[in-house]
Amino acid sequence: MDVQLILLIIGLILAFVMAMNLGGNDAANPTSAVIGAGALSLRRALLLFAAFTTIGAILQGHMVMKTIGRGIVPSIDVTGAFAIILAANIWIFVATMRGMAISTTHSIISAVIGYGIIKFTLSGMNIGVVGTIALSWLTSPLCSLFLAFGLYRGISLLIKRYEESPDLMSKIFRALLIGSLCFSAYSFGANDVANATGVYVTIAMNLGQMPDYTAMLMLAMYSSAGIIVGGFIFGPRVIRTLAFRVTRLDLKTGLSASLANALVVYLFTTVPYLVFGYGLPISTSYAAVGAILGAGAAKSVSSVSRGVTARLVFYWIATIPVNIILSMAIYYIIFYVTA
Repeated sequence: MDVQLILLIIGLILAFVMAMNLGGNDAANPTSAVIGAGALSLRRALLLFAAFTTIGAILQGHMVMKTIGRGIVPSIDVTGAFAIILAANIWIFVATMRGMAISTTHSIISAVIGYGIIKFTLSGMNIGVVGTIALSWLTSPLCSLFLAFGLYRGISLLIKRYEESPDLMSKIFRALLIGSLCFSAYSFGANDVANATGVYVTIAMNLGQMPDYTAMLMLAMYSSAGIIVGGFIFGPRVIRTLAFRVTRLDLKTGLSASLANALVVYLFTTVPYLVFGYGLPISTSYAAVGAILGAGAAKSVSSVSRGVTARLVFYWIATIPVNIILSMAIYYIIFYVTA
């Protein structure tokens, strides 16, 4: 059997595993707030996560898939796709088993950069796109943090105004919290589904002789299946970290964090695509944690767990160099062994 065909088959299997890791690590982003606030059980939250993530992936997953597949580097060959997927898989799995919500997006983008450096050098990469993505990584959690902070204050004023009907207000806010979970899961599917299979867009188009949108739709459906499986198997560990250990969420905090996360992820996916032609692959983990910290700080700065937050930041910082080096090393080894 041809070496490239073997790498393609193994790579697609790893892409499914990547989607499972994606679901396991990032299912916490849409669900942690609603679970931490006690509005839904873990099982029901994961069922809604599965449904709306799939819808978002099918309807808008192509927006970011285009960026990862063809925006950073001119093209990604079979060996490169294999190296990228394997490198990101290794790091995400390690972090998930440690219960840390690291960025799947940072993992895959950093691995693509590592491949681009060794294959095309920096001069052959689209540095403008890389810079824009990097800027979005800095701004998205800050946007989530300040938006959640403001939403918490606004919701607090609203509750105070209608405090004479606490049961009614509780029902309304629980409904809003569940609605924000659905919106957040939809946004997650639209932005993050590309992380698992975006590197295979050009390969799928060439092998299947199909239009790019058809190829991206098929890859989005393939990714969604893996995300759902991973969310149910591996997700609870990370969900509990964000829902109960970073800061303790009550109804107001959970709603503020969930709404902020959903809005930021959706806007960073959709607006750049409409303006520039490609969606920004932001870290939904960063956006979610930023939103939870912002809402928690609005409630009480002391409610934020500094120890857990410090560990999260350490894993986030390590993600970029680890994946660049892993991707370069894997590609180098395979290229010269099979040459």
